[in-house]
Amino acid sequence: MAPGSDRVLIDRFLEMMAAEAGAARNTLSAYRTDLSLASEVLGGRLSGADTQAIGRLADGWASLAKATVARKSAALRRFFAFLAEEGLRADDPGAALPRPGTSRGLPKTLSSRDIDAMFAAIDARIARVPPDRNDLRLSALFELLYGSGLRATELVSLPRGIIAPDRPYMILKGKGGRERMVPLSDRARAAVARWRAHVPADSPWLFPSGKGHLSRMRLYQIVRALAGEAGIAPDRISPHVLRHAFATHLLEGGADLRALQAMLGHADIATTEIYTHVDASRLVQLVGELHPLIDAGRTRP
Repeated sequence: MAPGSDRVLIDRFLEMMAAEAGAARNTLSAYRTDLSLASEVLGGRLSGADTQAIGRLADGWASLAKATVARKSAALRRFFAFLAEEGLRADDPGAALPRPGTSRGLPKTLSSRDIDAMFAAIDARIARVPPDRNDLRLSALFELLYGSGLRATELVSLPRGIIAPDRPYMILKGKGGRERMVPLSDRARAAVARWRAHVPADSPWLFPSGKGHLSRMRLYQIVRALAGEAGIAPDRISPHVLRHAFATHLLEGGADLRALQAMLGHADIATTEIYTHVDASRLVQLVGELHPLIDAGRTRP
C-alpha cells in the first residue's frame, strides 16, 4: 500500500471499532496513538507491513512493560484483522506480534432477561397500527443479530434476496472469503419478510440507506437506543455484544463447541472457546445433573 494510506485506514478501523465493537473512547484513543506511532516508525507503511517489518517494530518494544506491549500488540492485531476482513490485504500478519503472557479478557454479554426486555420493547413498537417501517427494520436487524450471531459488517451488507422464506438457513461469505451456513429461525425469516416488503425491489441491499447500505455506525446507534428503551445501560451493549450473547446462550443451552465454531465462522476453535465462561453455579448444576456417576440410588461400597 502506498505511503500516506495508513492515516485513512486507521480512521476507518477506529470507526469500525466504535460502531461494531462499541469500543470505549479511551480504548479508541490508545489504539490511535499505538497505530500512529507504529506507522511513523515504519515510514507510513504499516498497512502493508510484512512479518519482518512487524518483527523489527516489536523489537523496539523490548524495554516496555508487558501490559504496554500487550496493548500495542492487540491494537495491531485487530488492525491487520480488519484489513484482511475488508479485503484490503490478502494476508493477516498479526501472528508475528508478541503475546506477553497476558490473559484474554472475557467478552461482554447479556442475560436472557436483558434479551427478553429488548424483544418486549420491539414487540411494543411493531404492535402499533400501522407499524412504522423503521420498527419493522429494527425487528429484522435484532432477530438476525441475536438469533443468528451475525457480525455487524455481515448484517448491514446482506443482499436483499439472500434470505428465502422457505429455507431455514443462508449461505454467507465471511472473514477471509470463507463460506458458512447460518441458521435462521422462523421468527427471523418472518421479521425479514415483513421488512423486505418495504425495501424497493431494485435495491441490492436488504437494509438500504442512501446510495448504499446501512452503516455500522448507524446500526450501533440503533442497538444502543433500543437498549436504553428496554432499561439496559447503553454502554453495556453493541452489535458485537449481541453476537456474544448468541454464542453464550447457545453454549449454556448445551450447544456443541464445534457446531458453534461453524455458525460463528471462526477459523480457529480457540477463538470460540472464549465463550465457555459459564459461571460456577451453572457448572455445579451440570455436573449434578449429567455426570454418569451421579445416581440417587447408588451407595458407596
